[in-house]
Amino acid sequence: MDWLQAAKERQDELIQELQELVQINSVLDENTITTEVPFGDGPLKALEWLLAKGQAEGLQTKNIDNYAGHIQMGEGDDLLGILCHVDVVPVGDETDWTYPPFSGTVADGKLFARGAIDDKGPTIAAWMAMKLVKDAGIELNKRVRMIIGTDEETGFRCVDHYFKHEEMPTIGFAPDADFPLINAEKGIAELVFSQNKTGDASKEQLLLFNAGKRPNMVPDFAKATVQFVSPQFEQNFHTFLSKNQLEGSLLIEGSRYIITIKGKAAHAMEPEKGVNAAVYLTAFLQQELTTEASKRFVDFTADVFYQDHYGNKLDLQFEDEMSGKTTLNPGIVTYDVAKGGSMVISMRYSVTYPFDEKITEAQRLTVAKGFSLDIQDDSKPHYVSEDDAFIQTLADIYRRQTGDYETPLLSTGGGTYARVMKKGVAFGMLFPGEPDVAHRADEFVVIENLVKAAAIYAEAIVELAENK
Repeated sequence: MDWLQAAKERQDELIQELQELVQINSVLDENTITTEVPFGDGPLKALEWLLAKGQAEGLQTKNIDNYAGHIQMGEGDDLLGILCHVDVVPVGDETDWTYPPFSGTVADGKLFARGAIDDKGPTIAAWMAMKLVKDAGIELNKRVRMIIGTDEETGFRCVDHYFKHEEMPTIGFAPDADFPLINAEKGIAELVFSQNKTGDASKEQLLLFNAGKRPNMVPDFAKATVQFVSPQFEQNFHTFLSKNQLEGSLLIEGSRYIITIKGKAAHAMEPEKGVNAAVYLTAFLQQELTTEASKRFVDFTADVFYQDHYGNKLDLQFEDEMSGKTTLNPGIVTYDVAKGGSMVISMRYSVTYPFDEKITEAQRLTVAKGFSLDIQDDSKPHYVSEDDAFIQTLADIYRRQTGDYETPLLSTGGGTYARVMKKGVAFGMLFPGEPDVAHRADEFVVIENLVKAAAIYAEAIVELAENK
């Protein structure tokens, strides 16, 4: 079976379905969360849309309490899982987008939208693969189940709930990362640094500071309100912006200054590819502020994170051969003079990271700087040996379909649903050499690669589940 040709013949259908899905704003919506709608209206609408597609194809579908759902075909005792998600991260500043982020605009061979590559594009490619196999009439000896999550970007609560009620796949893959495949995923810890001392609004210079919406995104905007600053404050700010090639603004309201810096969003697994507006704004304020609580907040943030994504100042740095360097992303940074400062950090740590030892030392160093360090969440690393037959099968499929026999198996700082499976890996759909635009403005998927991925996934389903 020429799966690539079969996918090409249905390219228009592939694009149409992806456009329909990305036009659903499926960002976690706190305003519409209820007991029955755990993550808000948008994620649920996206889940229901895909389940309806499964029903229309005559496949088995199930909605698990509006947390997650699945579409299933085939027969057999074993279960092949394809784990996808239909929720997306916020769009950030919409003025940074060339096309409306929920439009699904096609231009220059690409489809632009939030979720185009993370993870609605790969989800639709895998869905097309299931339809291609079904329509080819191939008899399967395993059940093939697309499991659809709605909370991947904000904590995996969807699949945690799902697997309390449904069986774990025997083997599975998550089309939510890179080709050839990722057999090593770093651990993901959410760390919270809290300032231990508050200030007096009648004396302190820094009154408010806000940046970031999610720990897993590099903040692209930061805002601070300050008072009692030097006469050179405004000039110094513009000099700082110019020196660092940044955009920002300064507004005077009575005796107070409201200043902003614009950065560049990126995925927390690669913080070096973004420009963290929070860190840059504290680096500027570090030169200007002298009052105790204000100074302590900006000193800590700038000293630990300015031009360092690896946690060296807190002895959190570590790397290994199988998964690379540990990285830290200050995703949410806030300060209120009456409450103190807080930072929520997404730490992506290496597979062999000595976690307890490192965190204990970091807590000691943090206390010495006037802060406390707490672990809010910790998802352990995930690793499947590249010698495993399942890994080799997927790698061979990728190589046959692409002719790429050079690119090695990979590791990632991103967290995919593969880590919740007993034997699972991330399998595409970003191809070698492609820019990773997940979590950024102008997120896109290359249509030619979308088609190619559908072919790869179709062959994978057949190779792993065909009744031979």
